[in-house]
Amino acid sequence: MAKEQSSIREREHIGTCEPRRYKVIIHNDDFTTMEFVVTVLKTVFFKTAEEAERMMLNVHRNGQDVVGIYSYDVALSKIKKATRMAREQNFPLRFSCQPE
Repeated sequence: MAKEQSSIREREHIGTCEPRRYKVIIHNDDFTTMEFVVTVLKTVFFKTAEEAERMMLNVHRNGQDVVGIYSYDVALSKIKKATRMAREQNFPLRFSCQPE
């Protein structure tokens, strides 16, 4: 019997990699109240009351803190939601997103 040739080649290695993750960072300012920062951390980033207070104090002392690590779309979505909440209350609270 003759061998049949095929134009289809099988791949031995398929390159898959994890999607890049991004850190969401909250920045300190002199106008946003500590209570509001705790509220944002609890409602947008789903932190417990203890975690939210610890993060808020860390931001107050150090100027910034990482509030979570997410995929790019989730990170941007959370930043937009938290920023919108702050602007509705007339606070200049700021967040940023950096690759992990």
